[in-house]
Amino acid sequence: MKNAFYAQSGGVTAVINASACGVIETARKHSNKIGKVYAGENGIIGALTENLIDTSLESDSDIAALNHTPSGGFGSCRYKMKSLEANKAEYERLIEVFKAHNIGYFFYNGGGDSADTCLKVSQLSESMGYPIQAIHIPKTVDNDLPVTDNCPGFGSVAKYIAVSTMEASFDVASMASTSTKVFVLEVMGRHAGWIAAAGGLVDSSIPVVILFPEVSFDEKAFLDKVDNNVKEFGYCTIVVSEGTKWPDGRFLAEQGTRDDFGHAQLGGAAPVVANLIKNALGYKFHWAVADYLQRSARHLASNSDVEQAYALGQAAVEMALEGKNSVMPAIVRISNNPYKWEIGCGELKDVANVEKMMPQNYISEDGFSITNSCREYLLPLIEGENYPPYNCGLPDYVVLKKLKLDKKLPPFEV
Repeated sequence: MKNAFYAQSGGVTAVINASACGVIETARKHSNKIGKVYAGENGIIGALTENLIDTSLESDSDIAALNHTPSGGFGSCRYKMKSLEANKAEYERLIEVFKAHNIGYFFYNGGGDSADTCLKVSQLSESMGYPIQAIHIPKTVDNDLPVTDNCPGFGSVAKYIAVSTMEASFDVASMASTSTKVFVLEVMGRHAGWIAAAGGLVDSSIPVVILFPEVSFDEKAFLDKVDNNVKEFGYCTIVVSEGTKWPDGRFLAEQGTRDDFGHAQLGGAAPVVANLIKNALGYKFHWAVADYLQRSARHLASNSDVEQAYALGQAAVEMALEGKNSVMPAIVRISNNPYKWEIGCGELKDVANVEKMMPQNYISEDGFSITNSCREYLLPLIEGENYPPYNCGLPDYVVLKKLKLDKKLPPFEV
């Protein structure tokens, strides 16, 4: 009987632990078919360095508490494995670790880069004569994975941004006659504007301008829009994606440096936008960057997001037990109203390194708002509340023991 390996990858979310909970609880229900579930400490690095957490030593109650605990319970990492051709030794090391600990199932919970790694592990394992059933579990607040209707983590971020946009707008509206007239909220989204779009879910009486990565920044049109809103409503709220670009393709916030994935590091679109407004229009402003707050806000998680995150973790184990390999459980939308969905299955070759952008028909003609079609898509994803338990006024989150296995292999540098 083979053991399973589970790892979290990339930026964590409010609900990635719900997927972990789904994997571990489902595996425990099938203990006659799956041995133990080992989790990588700090993601795939835990596999490469043979730092494996034995989840069988965690209590049922602590594993269940993962369902309402944000961020990565086992630790995540931003570590992009190179191609097989560039560094085959890394992939061979993974197989060696899996062999050493009798691991036959590989559950990788992450975004597009993780899907690519999952696919390569599956391909290499077969050629090395040690088959691994590699199942990718989707996760990304950016909501930019193909095949699946939406990505776990996104619904809760969208809910947080929609609520924050609404509440901040109420604040600005109450002060606008004598103080701040413009509030700028910067949100995540390097290439896709799904998170920024959530700011458009507020009531139409609130003047919101959205800047999407998919729409080249037109400075004059933008300033005219803001000016008109202030003159008509007395104030204006702006939701700007970190990935908003100038017409020449440069990010508004580009710092000139790159992260470990080769992505340009972005350093603040909000102050750039706010200062453009001040210099051109003279309006007093405030700006904020949602940053980690938007993706860690489990206290405001979307119920549908939590349910889907758990269901995808559960489905990953069930697919593995069915003998499936190089696949990803995906969300299939059946209807908007009432909102109905089911779990489908996608091939990793169709997921790896593919980004799903906002459809053109989801963005208004002037490029500063969302359409009714986009609203119909987004609203079900933020529906429902799933509050964590509270203790002394604070959410009662779990911290696992994370006891590790004894190592069997020589050290490996990453």
